[in-house]
Amino acid sequence: MKRVLYFAAVALVAMMILVPIAMAQEQTMQKEMTMQQETTTQGPLPKSGGPIVGGPTVLLPAAALLLGSGVLGYAILRRR
Repeated sequence: MKRVLYFAAVALVAMMILVPIAMAQEQTMQKEMTMQQETTTQGPLPKSGGPIVGGPTVLLPAAALLLGSGVLGYAILRRR
């Protein structure tokens, strides 16, 4: 059961690293398409950077992993 807890912790850390990178890449691709359409007009510079990390796209899976690891931890302690 320790392996499952370790796996859940590693998955949570990997998700916290990879999700913002993927979201920033998706936003960049969308910005490039809109920039190609708006090349003739000059306006303010587009925002740079990735998405807000505290958004619901990260909080829901993180909460699910934390809840799942808590349930597994409780089950392990109860068996002993």
